[in-house]
Amino acid sequence: MTQSATPAGQDAPPFAPAPSTPDRKQPAAHRPLGLRPDVRNLSLLGVLAVLVAVGGITRPAEFLATSNLQLVLTQASIIGVVTVGMTFVITGGGIDLSVGAIVALASVWATTLATQEYGFAGILFTAMAVGVGCGLVNGLLVAYGGMVPFIATLAMFASARGLALQLTDGKTQIVTVDSVLDLGVRDAYILGVPPLVLVFAAVTLIGWLLFNRTTFGRRTVAVGGNAEAARLAGIDVRRQRLHLYLLSGLCCGVAAFMLIVLAGSGQNTNGNLYELDAIAAAIIGGTLLSGGRGTIIGSVLGVLIFTTITNIFALNNLESAVQQIAKGAIIVAAVLIQRRTLRDD
Repeated sequence: MTQSATPAGQDAPPFAPAPSTPDRKQPAAHRPLGLRPDVRNLSLLGVLAVLVAVGGITRPAEFLATSNLQLVLTQASIIGVVTVGMTFVITGGGIDLSVGAIVALASVWATTLATQEYGFAGILFTAMAVGVGCGLVNGLLVAYGGMVPFIATLAMFASARGLALQLTDGKTQIVTVDSVLDLGVRDAYILGVPPLVLVFAAVTLIGWLLFNRTTFGRRTVAVGGNAEAARLAGIDVRRQRLHLYLLSGLCCGVAAFMLIVLAGSGQNTNGNLYELDAIAAAIIGGTLLSGGRGTIIGSVLGVLIFTTITNIFALNNLESAVQQIAKGAIIVAAVLIQRRTLRDD
Protein backbone atom coordinates (compact mmCIF):
# COMPACT_ATOMS: atom_id res chain seq x y z
CA MET A 1 0.00 0.00 0.00
CA THR A 2 1.33 3.39 -0.88
CA GLN A 3 1.79 5.63 2.19
CA SER A 4 0.27 9.12 2.08
CA ALA A 5 2.70 12.05 2.04
CA THR A 6 0.61 13.75 4.76
CA PRO A 7 0.29 12.01 8.10
CA ALA A 8 -3.23 10.92 9.09
CA GLY A 9 -5.23 13.47 11.02
CA GLN A 10 -3.20 16.43 9.74
CA ASP A 11 -4.19 18.96 7.11
CA ALA A 12 -2.12 19.69 4.08
CA PRO A 13 0.30 22.58 4.56
CA PRO A 14 -1.67 25.77 3.94
CA PHE A 15 1.15 27.51 2.14
CA ALA A 16 2.39 24.73 -0.04
CA PRO A 17 3.95 26.18 -3.18
CA ALA A 18 2.02 25.70 -6.40
CA PRO A 19 3.64 23.62 -9.09
CA SER A 20 5.98 25.71 -11.18
CA THR A 21 4.73 26.56 -14.63
CA PRO A 22 7.59 28.17 -16.50
CA ASP A 23 5.54 28.39 -19.68
CA ARG A 24 2.74 30.39 -18.02
CA LYS A 25 2.35 33.94 -19.33
CA GLN A 26 3.36 36.60 -16.86
CA PRO A 27 0.26 38.23 -15.28
CA ALA A 28 -0.58 41.70 -16.52
CA ALA A 29 -0.32 43.07 -12.99
CA HIS A 30 3.41 42.35 -12.94
CA ARG A 31 4.22 43.98 -16.28
CA PRO A 32 6.33 47.13 -16.24
CA LEU A 33 3.42 49.51 -16.73
CA GLY A 34 5.66 52.54 -16.96
CA LEU A 35 7.67 51.17 -19.85
CA ARG A 36 5.22 51.74 -22.68
CA PRO A 37 4.67 55.50 -22.11
CA ASP A 38 8.42 56.04 -21.74
CA VAL A 39 9.11 54.26 -25.00
CA ARG A 40 6.41 56.30 -26.70
CA ASN A 41 7.84 59.59 -25.47
CA LEU A 42 11.34 58.54 -26.48
CA SER A 43 9.99 57.69 -29.93
CA LEU A 44 8.41 61.15 -30.18
CA LEU A 45 11.69 62.72 -29.14
CA GLY A 46 13.36 60.71 -31.88
CA VAL A 47 10.87 62.00 -34.45
CA LEU A 48 11.44 65.55 -33.26
CA ALA A 49 15.22 65.07 -33.51
CA VAL A 50 14.85 63.80 -37.07
CA LEU A 51 12.77 66.84 -38.00
CA VAL A 52 15.35 69.17 -36.48
CA ALA A 53 18.03 67.38 -38.48
CA VAL A 54 15.98 67.74 -41.67
CA GLY A 55 15.50 71.44 -41.02
CA GLY A 56 19.19 71.85 -40.28
CA ILE A 57 20.17 70.09 -43.48
CA THR A 58 17.70 71.73 -45.86
CA ARG A 59 17.88 75.28 -44.46
CA PRO A 60 20.76 75.39 -41.97
CA ALA A 61 21.20 79.17 -41.87
CA GLU A 62 17.51 79.96 -41.50
CA PHE A 63 16.24 77.00 -39.44
CA LEU A 64 19.02 76.93 -36.84
CA ALA A 65 19.00 80.69 -36.36
CA THR A 66 18.18 81.70 -32.80
CA SER A 67 15.35 83.94 -33.95
CA ASN A 68 13.71 81.07 -35.86
CA LEU A 69 13.97 78.65 -32.93
CA GLN A 70 12.42 81.30 -30.70
CA LEU A 71 9.63 81.70 -33.24
CA VAL A 72 8.96 77.95 -33.34
CA LEU A 73 8.72 77.77 -29.56
CA THR A 74 6.50 80.83 -29.39
CA GLN A 75 4.08 79.47 -31.99
CA ALA A 76 4.03 76.11 -30.23
CA SER A 77 3.29 77.79 -26.92
CA ILE A 78 -0.16 79.09 -27.86
CA ILE A 79 -1.55 75.89 -29.34
CA GLY A 80 0.34 73.98 -26.65
CA VAL A 81 -1.65 75.62 -23.85
CA VAL A 82 -4.87 74.69 -25.66
CA THR A 83 -3.61 71.12 -26.08
CA VAL A 84 -2.98 70.72 -22.35
CA GLY A 85 -6.66 71.42 -21.70
CA MET A 86 -7.71 69.20 -24.61
CA THR A 87 -5.66 66.31 -23.18
CA PHE A 88 -7.66 66.41 -19.96
CA VAL A 89 -10.98 66.50 -21.82
CA ILE A 90 -10.13 63.60 -24.14
CA THR A 91 -8.70 61.51 -21.31
CA GLY A 92 -11.96 62.06 -19.45
CA GLY A 93 -13.89 60.57 -22.36
CA GLY A 94 -14.97 63.83 -24.01
CA ILE A 95 -14.03 66.04 -26.92
CA ASP A 96 -13.97 69.79 -27.42
CA LEU A 97 -14.44 71.09 -30.95
CA SER A 98 -14.92 74.67 -29.79
CA VAL A 99 -11.45 75.56 -28.51
CA GLY A 100 -10.46 77.56 -31.59
CA ALA A 101 -13.71 79.52 -31.58
CA ILE A 102 -13.37 80.19 -27.84
CA VAL A 103 -9.86 81.55 -28.41
CA ALA A 104 -11.24 83.85 -31.11
CA LEU A 105 -14.13 85.07 -28.97
CA ALA A 106 -11.92 85.64 -25.93
CA SER A 107 -9.33 87.53 -27.98
CA VAL A 108 -11.83 89.94 -29.56
CA TRP A 109 -13.81 90.45 -26.34
CA ALA A 110 -10.60 91.27 -24.50
CA THR A 111 -9.48 93.82 -27.12
CA THR A 112 -12.61 95.96 -27.43
CA LEU A 113 -12.15 99.64 -26.69
CA ALA A 114 -14.19 99.32 -23.51
CA THR A 115 -12.03 96.47 -22.22
CA GLN A 116 -8.73 98.15 -23.09
CA GLU A 117 -9.65 101.09 -20.87
CA TYR A 118 -8.94 98.80 -17.89
CA GLY A 119 -5.39 98.12 -19.11
CA PHE A 120 -3.38 94.94 -18.73
CA ALA A 121 -5.48 93.48 -15.92
CA GLY A 122 -8.72 94.13 -17.79
CA ILE A 123 -7.54 92.39 -20.95
CA LEU A 124 -6.14 89.39 -19.08
CA PHE A 125 -9.20 89.01 -16.85
CA THR A 126 -11.64 89.32 -19.76
CA ALA A 127 -9.83 86.74 -21.87
CA MET A 128 -9.78 84.21 -19.05
CA ALA A 129 -13.36 84.96 -17.97
CA VAL A 130 -14.71 84.46 -21.49
CA GLY A 131 -12.79 81.18 -21.78
CA VAL A 132 -14.09 79.89 -18.45
CA GLY A 133 -17.62 81.05 -19.28
CA CYS A 134 -17.64 79.14 -22.56
CA GLY A 135 -16.18 76.11 -20.81
CA LEU A 136 -18.95 76.35 -18.21
CA VAL A 137 -21.62 76.27 -20.91
CA ASN A 138 -19.96 73.28 -22.57
CA GLY A 139 -19.66 71.47 -19.26
CA LEU A 140 -23.27 72.09 -18.25
CA LEU A 141 -24.56 70.89 -21.62
CA VAL A 142 -22.45 67.72 -21.55
CA ALA A 143 -22.47 66.83 -17.85
CA TYR A 144 -25.93 67.93 -16.75
CA GLY A 145 -27.75 68.38 -20.06
CA GLY A 146 -26.89 64.90 -21.28
CA MET A 147 -25.73 66.15 -24.68
CA VAL A 148 -23.12 64.29 -26.68
CA PRO A 149 -19.80 66.23 -26.36
CA PHE A 150 -19.43 66.35 -30.14
CA ILE A 151 -22.80 68.09 -30.57
CA ALA A 152 -22.50 70.40 -27.57
CA THR A 153 -19.06 71.70 -28.47
CA LEU A 154 -19.94 71.92 -32.14
CA ALA A 155 -22.81 74.23 -31.16
CA MET A 156 -20.40 76.31 -29.09
CA PHE A 157 -18.01 76.41 -32.04
CA ALA A 158 -20.67 77.95 -34.28
CA SER A 159 -22.01 80.31 -31.62
CA ALA A 160 -18.61 81.60 -30.48
CA ARG A 161 -17.44 82.20 -34.06
CA GLY A 162 -20.64 84.07 -34.84
CA LEU A 163 -20.43 86.21 -31.71
CA ALA A 164 -16.77 87.01 -32.40
CA LEU A 165 -17.69 88.15 -35.89
CA GLN A 166 -20.51 90.29 -34.54
CA LEU A 167 -18.30 91.95 -31.94
CA THR A 168 -15.64 92.92 -34.46
CA ASP A 169 -17.90 93.51 -37.47
CA GLY A 170 -15.18 91.70 -39.41
CA LYS A 171 -12.50 94.24 -38.44
CA THR A 172 -9.18 93.84 -36.66
CA GLN A 173 -9.06 95.34 -33.15
CA ILE A 174 -5.64 96.88 -32.49
CA VAL A 175 -4.23 96.72 -28.97
CA THR A 176 -3.03 100.07 -27.62
CA VAL A 177 -2.04 98.99 -24.10
CA ASP A 178 1.76 99.25 -23.96
CA SER A 179 2.15 96.89 -21.00
CA VAL A 180 0.58 94.11 -23.09
CA LEU A 181 2.53 94.85 -26.25
CA ASP A 182 5.82 95.02 -24.34
CA LEU A 183 5.59 91.30 -23.54
CA GLY A 184 6.03 90.50 -27.22
CA VAL A 185 9.17 92.55 -27.87
CA ARG A 186 12.66 91.10 -27.74
CA ASP A 187 13.65 93.24 -24.76
CA ALA A 188 11.15 91.27 -22.64
CA TYR A 189 12.93 87.96 -23.30
CA ILE A 190 14.39 86.33 -20.18
CA LEU A 191 17.80 84.79 -20.91
CA GLY A 192 16.77 84.63 -24.56
CA VAL A 193 13.48 82.87 -23.81
CA PRO A 194 10.25 84.64 -24.87
CA PRO A 195 7.76 85.22 -22.02
CA LEU A 196 5.09 83.24 -23.88
CA VAL A 197 7.32 80.17 -23.84
CA LEU A 198 7.72 80.55 -20.08
CA VAL A 199 3.94 80.72 -19.71
CA PHE A 200 3.65 77.53 -21.78
CA ALA A 201 6.25 75.83 -19.60
CA ALA A 202 4.36 76.86 -16.45
CA VAL A 203 1.02 75.60 -17.83
CA THR A 204 2.66 72.31 -18.84
CA LEU A 205 4.17 71.84 -15.38
CA ILE A 206 0.89 72.62 -13.62
CA GLY A 207 -0.99 70.34 -16.01
CA TRP A 208 1.49 67.50 -15.44
CA LEU A 209 1.26 67.82 -11.67
CA LEU A 210 -2.54 67.99 -11.81
CA PHE A 211 -2.71 64.96 -14.08
CA ASN A 212 -0.14 62.74 -12.38
CA ARG A 213 0.02 63.83 -8.76
CA THR A 214 -3.55 64.65 -7.70
CA THR A 215 -6.85 62.86 -7.23
CA PHE A 216 -8.26 65.10 -9.97
CA GLY A 217 -6.03 63.39 -12.52
CA ARG A 218 -6.91 59.93 -11.22
CA ARG A 219 -10.61 60.73 -11.35
CA THR A 220 -10.19 61.98 -14.92
CA VAL A 221 -8.63 58.69 -16.01
CA ALA A 222 -11.28 56.70 -14.13
CA VAL A 223 -14.19 58.60 -15.69
CA GLY A 224 -12.71 58.28 -19.17
CA GLY A 225 -11.94 54.58 -18.77
CA ASN A 226 -15.31 53.49 -17.36
CA ALA A 227 -17.79 56.15 -16.24
CA GLU A 228 -20.17 53.65 -14.63
CA ALA A 229 -17.40 51.99 -12.62
CA ALA A 230 -16.18 55.43 -11.55
CA ARG A 231 -19.70 56.32 -10.39
CA LEU A 232 -19.97 53.11 -8.37
CA ALA A 233 -16.59 53.94 -6.82
CA GLY A 234 -18.03 57.18 -5.46
CA ILE A 235 -16.82 59.66 -8.09
CA ASP A 236 -19.26 62.40 -9.08
CA VAL A 237 -18.95 61.82 -12.82
CA ARG A 238 -21.03 64.83 -13.86
CA ARG A 239 -19.11 67.24 -11.69
CA GLN A 240 -15.80 65.84 -12.91
CA ARG A 241 -16.84 66.34 -16.55
CA LEU A 242 -17.93 69.90 -15.76
CA HIS A 243 -14.52 70.63 -14.24
CA LEU A 244 -12.76 69.22 -17.30
CA TYR A 245 -14.55 71.62 -19.64
CA LEU A 246 -13.93 74.50 -17.24
CA LEU A 247 -10.24 73.64 -17.37
CA SER A 248 -10.29 73.52 -21.16
CA GLY A 249 -12.01 76.90 -21.29
CA LEU A 250 -9.45 78.38 -18.90
CA CYS A 251 -6.62 77.15 -21.13
CA CYS A 252 -8.35 78.76 -24.13
CA GLY A 253 -8.54 82.05 -22.25
CA VAL A 254 -4.83 81.94 -21.44
CA ALA A 255 -4.03 81.07 -25.07
CA ALA A 256 -6.20 83.98 -26.26
CA PHE A 257 -4.21 86.42 -24.12
CA MET A 258 -0.95 84.96 -25.44
CA LEU A 259 -2.23 85.39 -28.99
CA ILE A 260 -3.11 89.01 -28.24
CA VAL A 261 0.44 89.60 -27.03
CA LEU A 262 1.94 87.93 -30.09
CA ALA A 263 -0.28 89.58 -32.72
CA GLY A 264 -0.97 92.86 -30.94
CA SER A 265 -4.61 92.62 -31.97
CA GLY A 266 -7.82 90.66 -31.70
CA GLN A 267 -9.51 89.10 -34.74
CA ASN A 268 -12.55 86.90 -35.24
CA THR A 269 -10.38 84.56 -37.36
CA ASN A 270 -8.01 83.80 -34.47
CA GLY A 271 -7.68 80.18 -33.42
CA ASN A 272 -8.58 78.80 -36.83
CA LEU A 273 -8.28 74.98 -36.82
CA TYR A 274 -6.87 75.01 -33.27
CA GLU A 275 -9.30 72.24 -32.35
CA LEU A 276 -7.90 69.93 -35.02
CA ASP A 277 -4.28 70.72 -34.16
CA ALA A 278 -4.88 70.19 -30.44
CA ILE A 279 -6.69 66.89 -30.95
CA ALA A 280 -4.02 65.67 -33.37
CA ALA A 281 -1.18 66.62 -31.02
CA ALA A 282 -2.85 64.83 -28.11
CA ILE A 283 -3.47 61.70 -30.17
CA ILE A 284 0.06 61.35 -31.53
CA GLY A 285 1.31 62.03 -28.00
CA GLY A 286 -0.43 58.89 -26.76
CA THR A 287 -3.81 60.10 -25.50
CA LEU A 288 -6.57 57.64 -26.38
CA LEU A 289 -9.41 59.24 -28.32
CA SER A 290 -11.81 56.88 -26.54
CA GLY A 291 -10.64 58.15 -23.15
CA GLY A 292 -9.06 56.52 -20.12
CA ARG A 293 -5.43 57.24 -20.94
CA GLY A 294 -3.48 60.41 -21.57
CA THR A 295 -0.10 62.03 -21.22
CA ILE A 296 0.75 65.70 -20.88
CA ILE A 297 4.39 65.25 -21.93
CA GLY A 298 3.39 63.29 -25.02
CA SER A 299 0.88 65.97 -26.02
CA VAL A 300 3.52 68.69 -25.67
CA LEU A 301 5.91 66.68 -27.85
CA GLY A 302 3.12 66.30 -30.39
CA VAL A 303 2.68 70.08 -30.49
CA LEU A 304 6.42 70.60 -31.01
CA ILE A 305 6.44 68.04 -33.85
CA PHE A 306 3.58 69.70 -35.71
CA THR A 307 5.00 73.19 -35.21
CA THR A 308 8.42 72.10 -36.43
CA ILE A 309 6.87 70.50 -39.53
CA THR A 310 5.03 73.74 -40.30
CA ASN A 311 8.21 75.76 -39.90
CA ILE A 312 10.27 73.45 -42.13
CA PHE A 313 7.63 73.53 -44.85
CA ALA A 314 7.46 77.33 -44.70
CA LEU A 315 11.24 77.74 -44.90
CA ASN A 316 11.40 75.41 -47.90
CA ASN A 317 8.51 77.20 -49.65
CA LEU A 318 6.47 74.01 -49.88
CA GLU A 319 2.75 74.14 -50.47
CA SER A 320 0.45 74.12 -47.45
CA ALA A 321 -1.54 71.30 -49.08
CA VAL A 322 1.49 69.00 -48.82
CA GLN A 323 1.89 70.05 -45.20
CA GLN A 324 -1.69 69.06 -44.41
CA ILE A 325 -1.19 65.71 -46.15
CA ALA A 326 1.90 65.08 -44.01
CA LYS A 327 -0.02 65.93 -40.83
CA GLY A 328 -2.84 63.63 -41.86
CA ALA A 329 -0.43 60.78 -42.48
CA ILE A 330 1.11 61.28 -39.03
CA ILE A 331 -2.32 61.20 -37.38
CA VAL A 332 -3.30 57.98 -39.19
CA ALA A 333 0.00 56.35 -38.21
CA ALA A 334 -0.48 57.39 -34.57
CA VAL A 335 -4.00 55.93 -34.43
CA LEU A 336 -2.86 52.65 -36.00
CA ILE A 337 -0.05 52.40 -33.45
CA GLN A 338 -2.58 53.01 -30.66
CA ARG A 339 -4.83 50.22 -31.93
CA ARG A 340 -1.92 47.80 -32.06
CA THR A 341 -0.84 48.81 -28.55
CA LEU A 342 -4.36 48.13 -27.22
CA ARG A 343 -4.39 44.68 -28.84
CA ASP A 344 -1.03 43.87 -27.24
CA ASP A 345 -2.33 44.95 -23.83
